[in-house]
Order: sequence, then structure tokens, then C-alpha cells
Amino acid sequence: MSKKMPKAARRAQLLETARIMVRENGTDALSLGALADRAGVSKPITYNHFETRSGLMIELYRQINEKQVRATEDALAEAPPELDRIAQLLAQAYMDCHEAVGPEFHAIDGALKGDARMEAYQREMVDGHIALYADALGPLAGISEAEIGRRCIAIIGAADALSDAMIRERMTKAEAVSDLASLITTWLRPSE
Repeated sequence: MSKKMPKAARRAQLLETARIMVRENGTDALSLGALADRAGVSKPITYNHFETRSGLMIELYRQINEKQVRATEDALAEAPPELDRIAQLLAQAYMDCHEAVGPEFHAIDGALKGDARMEAYQREMVDGHIALYADALGPLAGISEAEIGRRCIAIIGAADALSDAMIRERMTKAEAVSDLASLITTWLRPSE
């Protein structure tokens, strides 16, 4: 068994171990028992941290989402209010995060669709991301709040599809960033 660690350090270790397990074997092989075995801890430790497999999957997704939101907010903090620049920053931050996380993001994202609690959490996170994009792009687009919201739903969907293609090496990161930025600017540029 693994030596005693502070709770926060143990949780971080368990989450990193879980990410590795998902990368190596997909989400189907990830259970609290399998995580305990791989991390070298007793099963009650994993249950104390996550309670259920759903709790573990939600925590993995939350960690990834928080990293992506932080990167996006950091990029936007210093950006001039220009559509081309904001679109480029949003596209770059999205692909940077997905590249850093790797293929396990899409595996975890897919696994969240199999449980009502996980689906509700995923919808909440996606809605937050849509709102972040709408807040950044809305003032530059010259369209109604409702319309920018709808378009940001589609932009996030396109970003997700492009990042999946990038992770699967169907396109380069530079192509994914360029295509997403182009989609944003083309669709949101105010008509003259």
C-alpha cells in the first residue's frame, strides 16, 4: 500500500492515476476499485474521495474544464477588443488545452453521457463555456444576445470536433487553430 499523504495530495495523485488509466485503457476500465489497485491504496480511500465512479468522472472533467477556462480567461485578459485577435486567442487556448490533456478528454466527455448526474454536470460546464465565449465575442459581433448565444453553441461544437480531429492526427494543431479562428471571424464579423 502507498504511504499516507495529505488529502489534497492524495486526491491529486488519484486523479493523475485515473487520467493515465483512461489514456491507456479508456473509460470502461476505470472503476474506483481499479483506481485503488493502480494507485496502491485501499478501496475505501478512493470511495472517500469520489464516492462513485460518476463522482470520479465528474472530477476528472471538472479539472480539465477548469484548466481550459483559466487558459481562456488568461488569454482574454490582455487582448485588445478586436474580433480577429479574440477569435485567434479563443482558438489557440482551446487547442492548447486539448493538446495538453490528450485523447482522454474526449474519452471522459463521452463517458459523461452515460449517467444522468454526469450529463447534468457536463451540460453545466458546456453552458459555462458557451457563456464565456458569448461574453468575449458578443460586444464585437453586433448581433443580439440570443443570436450570439446560439452561434457560440455552434462554435463550441465546432471547436470540439476540430480538437478531436487534431488529437486523432487528422489535422495539425495549427490547422485546427486557424480553422476555428476563421470560422469565428467569418460568422461573427459585423456586416459593413
